[in-house]
Amino acid sequence: QEQLVESGGGAVQSGGSLRLSCVDSGTNYRKYCMSWVRQGPGKELEGVAALGSDGTTTYEDYANAVQARFAISKDNDKNILYLQMNDLQPEDTGMYYCAGRPWTGRPCRVVEAPVPRWEYKDWGQGTQVTVSS
Repeated sequence: QEQLVESGGGAVQSGGSLRLSCVDSGTNYRKYCMSWVRQGPGKELEGVAALGSDGTTTYEDYANAVQARFAISKDNDKNILYLQMNDLQPEDTGMYYCAGRPWTGRPCRVVEAPVPRWEYKDWGQGTQVTVSS
């Protein structure tokens, strides 16, 4: 049973915006590290944005390539993780995955390429983002 389900991908022109959603239907992490990870054509998995909570403090981290353009957020009542993507560029094209793990005390930060699958306990199936110039 899938526990993370992404949606919101699509095709946009350069400079456009998209908002990705990830519905968490089963992880039930009260303390968590959630991330958006993408894979461009012919490229390795790379972390884009991360959001963590130790139950008291929330932490955000972004890859340099998306800093100031992307914003990660979470609706804890609805258990939905979001990624607002603005000023999209062709190099943002790829499959975007939602991934998560429980908070263990290890810092929740964006993981640079290549992101190993074992980095996160749960993964979604991905949603495709295509940006044309």
